Amino acid sequence: MNFKLKMPHTLVLLFALMAAAYLLTWVVPQGHFQTETTEAGATVVIPGTFEIAEEPDHLSPWDFFTAVPQAFAAAGDIIFFLLIIGGVMSLIRSTGTIDALLGQLLKYCGSRPSVLIFAVIFVFAMTSSAMGASGEYIPFVLILVALCKAMRMDPMVAVGMVVAGYGIGYGIASFNPYTVVVAQGIAEIDTYSGWALKLALLPLFVLIGVHHVWRYSRRVQADPEASLVADVDFSGKADPPSEFPELKSHHVLILAGFLTALGVAIWGISEWGWYLNELGACFLVLALFTALVGKVGPSVSAERFVRGATELAETALLVGVARGIALVMEDGQILHTIVHFLSLPLSQVGPELAAIGMLIIQSILNLFIPSGSGQAFVTMPLMAPLGDLVGVSRDISVLAFQFGDGFANMIIPTNAILMGILGMAGVPYDRWLRFCFPLFVKLMAAAALVLVVAVLAGYGSG
Repeated sequence: MNFKLKMPHTLVLLFALMAAAYLLTWVVPQGHFQTETTEAGATVVIPGTFEIAEEPDHLSPWDFFTAVPQAFAAAGDIIFFLLIIGGVMSLIRSTGTIDALLGQLLKYCGSRPSVLIFAVIFVFAMTSSAMGASGEYIPFVLILVALCKAMRMDPMVAVGMVVAGYGIGYGIASFNPYTVVVAQGIAEIDTYSGWALKLALLPLFVLIGVHHVWRYSRRVQADPEASLVADVDFSGKADPPSEFPELKSHHVLILAGFLTALGVAIWGISEWGWYLNELGACFLVLALFTALVGKVGPSVSAERFVRGATELAETALLVGVARGIALVMEDGQILHTIVHFLSLPLSQVGPELAAIGMLIIQSILNLFIPSGSGQAFVTMPLMAPLGDLVGVSRDISVLAFQFGDGFANMIIPTNAILMGILGMAGVPYDRWLRFCFPLFVKLMAAAALVLVVAVLAGYGSG
């Protein structure tokens, strides 16, 4: 008798990981570092102050289940942003704007998917590198899914373009305020130190991402059965029309409104510290503008908005449970213990291996601390002085943090942005992991080579 192993639903996988995290809180000793508050108001750990808790306070089974609604509350900003985006994109598509745009894009890129793949990954990587953009890409997911379908590619290619750009941009960030500025401040080196090197490295890493996505897209175009999601039902998920409507003046106005909303949001992020709540407000204004320009009545607009938001209910559930994995470990007081014991082996090896070790540790810790700035606050107060002891400059310690944080963002299920993108495209997490893990390995190998060369060249030692 033949048994075929069937992967469970992504929600089941995430809940199983959350349960595993809960069990770890009973196995891993609880411990903590002493912390201090910086002048900027950030809480950082003090190296050398780690202590195992004398009287552990374990989470009860009831605490595990209450962590689920707490996680939904903690991830509320991205959950509601996703619902708003789903509603707004449904309303925009009902006006024919997206289909008209797809028709125009197909005229220019239909026979040259490599141009589309390179342009999307490069632009997203540059934006993430400079500004720390991530959730801002979510509105583009359904548009790219429809475009890829029309070009005889699958939704995996669309997600690959978005996530590769986002992950590589974070990994090779030059000015990212959420990771670069925070980590360099904690490491006490000049803000934006090493920006020229990172700008030079960015195109090289982008080409790695472009080649990976492009090669897969070529295989799918040649044989649709070669798709990793060939058996997944994507009907109704951003299906392209059989005939594309003409791009008319009201379509152009709505597209201009979309770009204006995104531009205002990006300006607010850089100048006023906005994030997902304010982004959601910008797109709600866009919804009103779309209904007015597209001459869609109030009741019909509401119906289409609700329909679009409803389609993302599953995605909202995935995001909430993904946040629960990290929340359980935070409440279980094992994060500092994991950081402490992972850092101990670095003091026993040479600087080249220590730099690679930092890269690996930062990648592992990203599973437990998916926030880039949060990871910097926990790890850099330890890694920076540890690097001093083993001959790794603080610039290299920060670079190892960036590589590990950025590239791991592309595969960890605790990353709410990633789960939101996958949910919008309808790509199961296990299939995504099969697609992206080889790319992750390639990027990590290139990052390890860069770190070793940087140590040998004395990068940052001056």
